[in-house]
Amino acid sequence: MHIGLQIPSFKTSGGAANIRPALKDVVTTAEAGGFYSLWVMDHYYQIKGLFGEAYTDPMLEAYTTLGYFAGLTEKALLGVLVTGVIYRNPAVLMKMVNTLDVLSGGRAYFGIGAAWYEDEAKGNGIPYPSTSERFEQLEDQLKLAHALWNSDETAFAGKHFSAPAITNNPRPISSPHPRIMVGGTGPNKTLRMVAQYADACNIGDWIGTEKMQKAIDDLKRQCEAVGRDYATVEKTSLCTVNLSAQDTVKSVTSRIKELSAMGFTHAIFNMPDVYSITPLKTFAKEIIPFAAGL
Repeated sequence: MHIGLQIPSFKTSGGAANIRPALKDVVTTAEAGGFYSLWVMDHYYQIKGLFGEAYTDPMLEAYTTLGYFAGLTEKALLGVLVTGVIYRNPAVLMKMVNTLDVLSGGRAYFGIGAAWYEDEAKGNGIPYPSTSERFEQLEDQLKLAHALWNSDETAFAGKHFSAPAITNNPRPISSPHPRIMVGGTGPNKTLRMVAQYADACNIGDWIGTEKMQKAIDDLKRQCEAVGRDYATVEKTSLCTVNLSAQDTVKSVTSRIKELSAMGFTHAIFNMPDVYSITPLKTFAKEIIPFAAGL
């Protein structure tokens, strides 16, 4: 079982000037401690009540932040968990993912989803179409990624987007391409797109064990429907752990064992107390070695 770290909050003591050194401390400690992957969210508002006290809490742009992480690290895989399909021109987004992959030496994930934060989109003047249209845009983006990564230049025409001459220079270093992750658990759209286009899925721990198992079963069904080998899909999870409060090493390792039994191979955690560095050291000493044995 691989262990990843998501950093969803940039509220540190010392204000904006302290964000850069605080992130450096977290990221370098995490990589040295054996974390397999590093992730940030794709938001412009903070998620009030989950990772902040207000939507105006500090929030950094995801791909710029990962570029900084790329320069600080050599081994950890890097990704956005997950990119909102509505926030960027699809061709420009592909150039951003390619750039991250090249500058990280082939360590990029392309995490993508249909987006959900309507207030954030509208507050920033970004169109927020219907759910069905957002999923159609997501499929356009996934088709574009495959078309681009299969050639040096391609002409793409999707349902909501076209690119008459999109180029792939420099090509990504990842082989055959950056790992595509689709986030979400929708049984008929999201997980069908995982089976058809993606290398990985992401399922949130907050929906509970029963619903996580159902999502895994739905993914198996969708893989069978499109002729995809279910075993070739990386199953990742996401949850919050607070070792300074309610959680313990025992409770975390117990949850990791449960996730492994369900078929997950990559457990990603965010930590409210991450800037204290202590939980990262605990993971490195006790939790990551346990997970490696599963």
